[in-house]
Amino acid sequence: MSRFETRSWPADPAVPGGRPERMSFRYRAFVPDPIAKLQLSVPSDVAASVSAAERAVDALNRDPPWLASLEVLARRLLRSESVASSRIEGLVLSQRRLASAEADEGAARDETARFVLGNVAAMEEAVALGTGAKPLRLEGILAVHRTLMLATTTPQIAGALRTRQNWIGGNAYNPGRAVFVPPPPGRVRTLMDDLVAFMNRADLPPVIQAAITHAQFETIHPFADGNGRVGRALIHVVLRRRGLAPRYVPPVSLVLAADARAYVSGLTAYREDRSGEWIDLFARAIGRAAGRRAISQGGWPSSRRPGASAPVPPVATRASRHSSSPCRPTRSSPSPPGRNCWAARSRP
Repeated sequence: MSRFETRSWPADPAVPGGRPERMSFRYRAFVPDPIAKLQLSVPSDVAASVSAAERAVDALNRDPPWLASLEVLARRLLRSESVASSRIEGLVLSQRRLASAEADEGAARDETARFVLGNVAAMEEAVALGTGAKPLRLEGILAVHRTLMLATTTPQIAGALRTRQNWIGGNAYNPGRAVFVPPPPGRVRTLMDDLVAFMNRADLPPVIQAAITHAQFETIHPFADGNGRVGRALIHVVLRRRGLAPRYVPPVSLVLAADARAYVSGLTAYREDRSGEWIDLFARAIGRAAGRRAISQGGWPSSRRPGASAPVPPVATRASRHSSSPCRPTRSSPSPPGRNCWAARSRP
């Protein structure tokens, strides 16, 4: 069963603030259940949401909206998903800036554009990973992270599981006031191997498998930075591997970014053994993302631009309670730059 492990944090006289901030203390790190052999049943209304989502994704891939080039549509949807996923992390970029960076015009001096382009490349890596016929391996997920982080200011952590404790919320120096503390670093490799085994299963509805994969990955928080963007990329690894989205990526981050609070609340529900609430929210987000309205805006033929106000109505949540964002919001981000949620003090 999921459990908390009590750990000790050493005193640090260099930490700013009052004496309590500098003293040693004990904290609790959350260790989730293994899921490789998870047997899951969901209520009928959640099952209906899952079925509707899978029909919407299947329809998108079988009968996509008309565009002069279907390859252009695929590229635009992938790029839209990457931009929206970055926006959740506080990296806001206009279509013009992204296009300029892609053309190598000032990309080196535009840090945000460089980060978002790294996320586009990581998403492409994830889609390629989902296309492969061989069983997934942990190395494939590490490769996605490596591609993402090589474009950031912390390339030294690219493709490496964390070796230090990280946390969400609180301050930048210790987990004493954290909202959530992921598993200790010594547990990460085993939990990730278990997650990969779960992703290799073929006996679950693809949308449920993607929902659990994403929530479990975010709970493990296996990297010093980049967890949110890699975790959302894994959604598309699952949907592509299971054959539900063989051609087009539904821009689910476009929907999740529209209500980051509900998104974080859903992940919290998962950690509190209310998986049905998270799966329902996730399935309806997928369904909206695959819908014609989201696709037309995600493909950007309209005047909307990435980084503009949320173009897709937020998905409603049936969660009985909502948790606040784990870090102080900046640009509607649950983990904004400058607000350290991880021990490495790096950009989220």
